[in-house]
Amino acid sequence: MNSFFISLCTLLALFLFLLAIARLTGKESGNDAFFSGSRKSPWPLVAFGMIGASISGVSVISVPGYVGVTQMTYLQMCIGFFFGYIIVAFVLLPIYYRYHLTSIYSFLQMRFGRTSHVTGAYFFLFSKIGGAAVRFYLVTVVLHRLVFSPLGISWPLAILLILLMVWAYTRKAGIRTLVYTDTLQTFLLISTVVATTFIIGRQMYPSLSSMMSDILSSPLGRIWVWDDWSSRQNFWKQFLSGIFIVIVMTGLDQDMMQKNLTCSTLRKAQKDMCSYGICFIPVNFLLLSLGVLLYSFASSQGVSLPSAGDALFPQLVQEGYFGPWVTILFVLAISSAAFSSIDSALTSLTTTFCIDILEVNKKPAIRAVSLRKRVHLGMALLFFILTILFQLIGNKSVIDVIYIMASYTYGPLLGLFSFGLFTRRLLRERFVPVVAVLSPLLSYGISLFTRYYWGIEPGYELLLLNGLLCFFMLWAISTRSLSR
Repeated sequence: MNSFFISLCTLLALFLFLLAIARLTGKESGNDAFFSGSRKSPWPLVAFGMIGASISGVSVISVPGYVGVTQMTYLQMCIGFFFGYIIVAFVLLPIYYRYHLTSIYSFLQMRFGRTSHVTGAYFFLFSKIGGAAVRFYLVTVVLHRLVFSPLGISWPLAILLILLMVWAYTRKAGIRTLVYTDTLQTFLLISTVVATTFIIGRQMYPSLSSMMSDILSSPLGRIWVWDDWSSRQNFWKQFLSGIFIVIVMTGLDQDMMQKNLTCSTLRKAQKDMCSYGICFIPVNFLLLSLGVLLYSFASSQGVSLPSAGDALFPQLVQEGYFGPWVTILFVLAISSAAFSSIDSALTSLTTTFCIDILEVNKKPAIRAVSLRKRVHLGMALLFFILTILFQLIGNKSVIDVIYIMASYTYGPLLGLFSFGLFTRRLLRERFVPVVAVLSPLLSYGISLFTRYYWGIEPGYELLLLNGLLCFFMLWAISTRSLSR
């Protein structure tokens, strides 16, 4: 049985299973079920499903491939992630539950006004659709190579077919369906990575202990960078960046918060967030260990390394080095990644556009549902266009591209929410969009200056700089304080 037939059957089986879940959970198809899951989601399912939603598009392919460039230093950022989740759970979630928010950007209208609300919503739309399209781009390239290309289907048509699959199982119940499909997809992601690591390790080492010893002693197994302040992999840069990346890419991200807000109480949502944060470190350690194994295996077999690390694992699978079981597991994982990276993003973007921009909650029910369905389809088409455009990223690591984008696009959201939470001042709202655009431009200019004159390579800490610039410019356009 060749790898193409195995891959095709695996993809179809997964899609049919997701459709069956959608049918069981989609009996209520109104906007309340689509946007908030009627606030009835079990918190353990939300917590587990969020792992797949977070690591999906970069998990099985890009994180192991990243080892070839940065070794295992990415784990330093993952440690920072954990502390970021604690901040989100005990600072941001109580605010969202206090005001019974469906879209978290409604907080900006309550605090400042309509212009700030719309500015925050548009920056989320831009940030999320860009990051999700990059993730989706990576897995569609691999799926096209394994499944669609042998059928004579072009890459653009393959993207369209995958998007239609996602649209088919999310169009009715939205977030209510995703709580269950994300749980399945996360289970497949984690179990396939564990099984794949075990199978590959058995081919190379006599025991688990010898495998782990070799991984940690390998030059690629380096985790800590304490001494080089100019490096982007310096511990403190990675650690602090990890904290703020989680605050903005989870706590200020409608996609991630929308799942948490489907829990019935704040307490359950906080347990969900903390449990998810704890799991994130071992999952990424496993993925990085798999990356070291893949590079060691390629070296021992004399395999020519691809120019992009993201292509290493797919290349070894396609060339049949690990046998049919790993092929099945790999296709299950990346198919789950493809669906998971796009389905929750598609739902959250639809929610934000409908509630924050179109204000469908103020329209008659039938009209509101009709608008939501059209926006949902329109977002799918927009994903198609952007995924095609992201072919321009070339040989860059996809995970690196995602975090670089986040450093610029989420900075204004960090500044706006921080100003609203930690000050009592009002804003001259007509200047808010100008500040939101200016802060990432200034951050980019400062990064060029430090690189050229001081030889310091800015990393993801640009996110913090971006947020601070936005905060101080908002102070400059602020007026009197709120009355107590």
